[in-house]
Amino acid sequence: MSGIDGKTIVLGVTGGIAAYKACILCSALRKQGASVHVIMTENATRFVAPLTFETLSNHPVVTDTFARPETWEVEHIALAKAADVFVIAPATANIMAKMAHGIADDMLSTTVLATKAPILIAPAMNTGMWTAQATVENAEILRGRGVRFVGPEGGYLACGDNGAGRMSEPDAILAAIEEILTPKRDLEGLKVMVTAGATREPLDPVRFLTNHSSGKMGFAIAEAARDRGADVLLVCGSVSAEIPSGVRILHVKTTQDLYDAVTANAPDMDVIVQAAAPADYRVEEVSTQKIKKTDGQPLVIRLVENPDIAAAVGKMKKAGQTLVGFAAETEKIEGNARVKLKKKHLDLIVANDVTQPGAGFNVDTNIASLITEDATEDLPMMMKSELAHRILDKVVQLRG
Repeated sequence: MSGIDGKTIVLGVTGGIAAYKACILCSALRKQGASVHVIMTENATRFVAPLTFETLSNHPVVTDTFARPETWEVEHIALAKAADVFVIAPATANIMAKMAHGIADDMLSTTVLATKAPILIAPAMNTGMWTAQATVENAEILRGRGVRFVGPEGGYLACGDNGAGRMSEPDAILAAIEEILTPKRDLEGLKVMVTAGATREPLDPVRFLTNHSSGKMGFAIAEAARDRGADVLLVCGSVSAEIPSGVRILHVKTTQDLYDAVTANAPDMDVIVQAAAPADYRVEEVSTQKIKKTDGQPLVIRLVENPDIAAAVGKMKKAGQTLVGFAAETEKIEGNARVKLKKKHLDLIVANDVTQPGAGFNVDTNIASLITEDATEDLPMMMKSELAHRILDKVVQLRG
């Protein structure tokens, strides 16, 4: 049975020549057992008549925000709540701009703004429009909010150009919808350890050295691994995000604590994802009393290196084990990450420039590159929850 069977799909159709492909998609969704409700923009009705979608979906097509409904309910709110997935295909540059900036001036933009369902868009437009800075920035905004994209593809366009901008085929959109509705269970039976958060190195009884890590990235990976069937051990330092449920948790404070916890549990793990941000240095001598000011004189503190957890895990790596590390950098991102990948015997390293807006610490989004020995995959800004699944997709691929 398809994961689409019995689900409610709201299909938004905007004004583009690719609107005819939405008819094929609507029909395919019905054949898979979905209940499909179509919202068309006024411009979309110039390409395909609403009657076509009414016949294919067996539901009235919604076009007018102020039309009197057959039953008394606020229609855009009703559809927004009913949707299991909200799909817009084709999605023009115009609807993307409206979504990115919260403009709700027709039935489609109003309904998609109100929905809490997962949103999937299939862009379709001229290559120049797709690559225009405004569209690129709008796409980044939408990805950062968790909107998923399928396409656009490259090829011959209706305007005569040859390049990116062609809407993905209905089969590809259908597969993307099914992926949203059918959670993967490809980590079933695997033991996964994830580290998250910052460590704290005491200076005296009231002060410590730490960093800005909130734990959000590690938590997202732990949740994603849990949802994909793994037995998850979360080794958790200092965090500001809400700790996930449904996973085993070990709390640590210092980098030495983290080192001890990770190395003790590493031999029993199939996958180890080190998303924590341990302090590289600790105070050589921790004061037993609160350090006082000394009339304007400098305070000199001697720091010594903490143990390298990733290197230690790499040295004890066993056959069949997959190791994932993180490289939070401010310069020479890929170069520094590749040195770490090789030196610490990692299979995959997730590298990011923490100086970029929307990346790094204390935000819900990230901009990362997935680097293996053979390849680098640069990813756009996306929610950390989505990036977590992209990382685990790569882990599954590496494990064969």
